[in-house]
Amino acid sequence: MDLDVLFVGTAGSAPSASRGLPATLVRRGGDRLLFDCGEGTQRQLVRSIGLIELEEVFLTHYHADHVLGLPGLLKTFSLRGRERPLTVYGPRGLTELFRLLRPIVGRPSFPLELAELEANDELDRDGYRIAAYSTDHVPESIGYALVEDARPGAFDPARAEELGVSPGPDFGRLQGGETVDGVRPDQVMGEQRRGRKVVISGDTAPCAMTRLVGWEADLVVHEATFLDEEAERAAETRHSTARGAAQLAAEAGVRMLALTHVSPRYSGRELRDEARAAFATELGEQPRDVSERVIVPRDFDRVEIPFPERGSPVHAKASDRPPAPELSPAELGG
Repeated sequence: MDLDVLFVGTAGSAPSASRGLPATLVRRGGDRLLFDCGEGTQRQLVRSIGLIELEEVFLTHYHADHVLGLPGLLKTFSLRGRERPLTVYGPRGLTELFRLLRPIVGRPSFPLELAELEANDELDRDGYRIAAYSTDHVPESIGYALVEDARPGAFDPARAEELGVSPGPDFGRLQGGETVDGVRPDQVMGEQRRGRKVVISGDTAPCAMTRLVGWEADLVVHEATFLDEEAERAAETRHSTARGAAQLAAEAGVRMLALTHVSPRYSGRELRDEARAAFATELGEQPRDVSERVIVPRDFDRVEIPFPERGSPVHAKASDRPPAPELSPAELGG
């Protein structure tokens, strides 16, 4: 089952020439989950993978830089004659937000459902769940964790044959949890293998809940609006420094940290260097030793996340692949 994270927009508060406003797309198998939808998100999607038929959008909070892309996205879906339902999730206040947006959005051509979430709410999906947790930014702000179910251990066909089970359908029954001719699954299956975990913080100061939820995560996407020299400003606005985010991630034992919400005052390199130094210090290593574990992705970069036993997360840069084709007027409903 493929799992990757596409960074649709990595800027913070205001766009720059090279970074769009916050939006992150998680792709698992055939599921497409959009987290936040800053102004220009639909254009960013068109430029990268095309304007896909999203089924779920998750908002972390309602500051303008995280939600103003929704009206245009919903209008374009209607122009294309969309009929498939769409659900938007967010913390308390989502219904009121859409009441205010109604004159702009109008009546969509498709069923639009709004679902307000509280911290600790979980949404069960096929093989994984999405958990909301409280963050430290504004009263109504939450982060999200995608947590896969544990997987069965590796099947040992040689051991099964030794115990008298014939190859064929009986092997499948054992792997499915059945006892076959007195042979139990635990006799031929290894220990359960953990699923993957992706955590998206949204805007937040470093907080205990992100550290707890992000424990040994494969990827934590954490904001880093400031350098440590602006730590006082970060605390006042309930944002994070690159150093603070990296220290939290190292303490939580995450496999990869991706810093986003990059202020236009920075190129990204300064944040990366500060974060790598802090991450390495926490682990007692050198910054060069953690260079693959701490990244500041650019728009349209991806992180590919294999199963843990198959390797570490991989940062795939946007420059390594061609852009997506533009939508035609017919596809846009024109």
